[in-house]
Amino acid sequence: MPTDVHQHLWPPPFVALLRARTAPPRLDGWTLHLPGEPPYAARPADHDPTARTGLARADGLDRVLLSLSSPLGVEYLPPAASVPLLDAFHDGALALPAPFGVWASPCLSGPSVAPGPVVRLLRRGCVGLQLPATALPDAAGWARCAPLLDAVEDLGRPLFVHPGAAPPAPPGSPAWWPALVPYVQQLHAAWCAFRAFGRPRHPRLRVCFAALAGLAPLHGERLAARGGPDRGRVDPGVFYDTSSYGTRAVDAVVRAVGIDAVVSGSDRPYAVPDVPELGAAAVHALRTANPARLLGPA
Repeated sequence: MPTDVHQHLWPPPFVALLRARTAPPRLDGWTLHLPGEPPYAARPADHDPTARTGLARADGLDRVLLSLSSPLGVEYLPPAASVPLLDAFHDGALALPAPFGVWASPCLSGPSVAPGPVVRLLRRGCVGLQLPATALPDAAGWARCAPLLDAVEDLGRPLFVHPGAAPPAPPGSPAWWPALVPYVQQLHAAWCAFRAFGRPRHPRLRVCFAALAGLAPLHGERLAARGGPDRGRVDPGVFYDTSSYGTRAVDAVVRAVGIDAVVSGSDRPYAVPDVPELGAAAVHALRTANPARLLGPA
């Protein structure tokens, strides 16, 4: 089943709640306002399920997994604001027909994180848990999220690590700054913290890092040189989606972690799917075989 593990689509109830807000994250018409990024003009067609179904068909996909846009910061709003937005997103996404599936995102702003809401979403049909990389930058982050991760691990579901909200960009920064600087740094930190703290606590957890984990796997030689694990050791439970990267970056990561660790994730509508020029067998692995291993039994 050809699968894209990482796309974004805002269901109408979610859009309505964003438009009702007076502070970021908010929508003014179709212009998105976030604290750390310049205004972004979204296209209505990007959030039209019929149009997106047509794009998925044109891309040869049988399954498209929708992700909450974690840079919105919804997970970290006060619960009274966060929970209605999360409910609107999940209810709307779960109601969509094939080929769409959805990752479950939790409210993270309370004093603790209880697994109950996530377990209920997984039982309703969400494929796994999504967390922003900003929730997992260090030992404290992995410890705080451990109750969620224990529940997901026990249910045999995967974790998807997505970039979180960006801090305000330096004055004069170009529009691409958040995607190339804080997003990449967040993923890199979460990958290192997983190696150091997450994997020892969660030995059976399958994890997928968005955007090739900010190319963190390419630092294996430096990791080994500075006293880290053997750079030749590959964790079979860790996957990397390709979002926003093309043939050269995907080829480099495949050389570091193997073809079995990379999955197709486009980040549509923020990026156009790019099928790496690595041959038919590699493309089958990225689009079909590896997503099936990541997601586990249906």
